[in-house]
Amino acid sequence: MRSMAYRRAHEELAAELDLASVLIRARVRAGLTQEQLADRMETSQSVIARLESGRSRPSTQTLERVAAATGTRLKIRFERSRARA
Repeated sequence: MRSMAYRRAHEELAAELDLASVLIRARVRAGLTQEQLADRMETSQSVIARLESGRSRPSTQTLERVAAATGTRLKIRFERSRARA
């Protein structure tokens, strides 16, 4: 984290990684494998893997499908950013 370029790259990916982590937690709490979640969403396991890796930005519609498939509710909110040093 000493490198400014590394810090910038990390900050840029933070939102995607946070979302990926939330998706994984929802699936695990529902007791589902990636394959089972994919079946419930009528998609493929590779799509779920991409979502959970943070390599793709899901639409709100996709997030709603994940919520329905995991028995959760989608809640989107804005929070204040941390002050930059």
